[in-house]
Amino acid sequence: MTHPEHLRDGDADKLHRLRERDPELDRLTGHVRKFAVMMTARHGDRLEEWIVGVEHDTLAPLAGFARNLRRDFDAVHNGLSLPHSSGAVEGNINRLKMLKRQMFGRASLDLLRKRVLLAR
Repeated sequence: MTHPEHLRDGDADKLHRLRERDPELDRLTGHVRKFAVMMTARHGDRLEEWIVGVEHDTLAPLAGFARNLRRDFDAVHNGLSLPHSSGAVEGNINRLKMLKRQMFGRASLDLLRKRVLLAR
């Protein structure tokens, strides 16, 4: 999960040896790294090329992932291209769900409403 440039020397060497021994792992690592670059650098324009490359490879689980990306291609492309984020909304939803779970079966909707409004 660590960026290759941030690996310790021993870990980088171990990964290099593993990739030399297993061609499937080597191809998988290459595909995953290309996808990571698309995500971090917002290169959604490379998505179609990446999906085609993965679909032509023999790595069945990764090809399944690529097929599912194709099913909602426009949304994935926009997510990899545009600078917008739903992080703030997701954070609020997570906070609300936590409050709801904490109060399950303990109090009324009025008390839950007060906690939501005052929990800032």
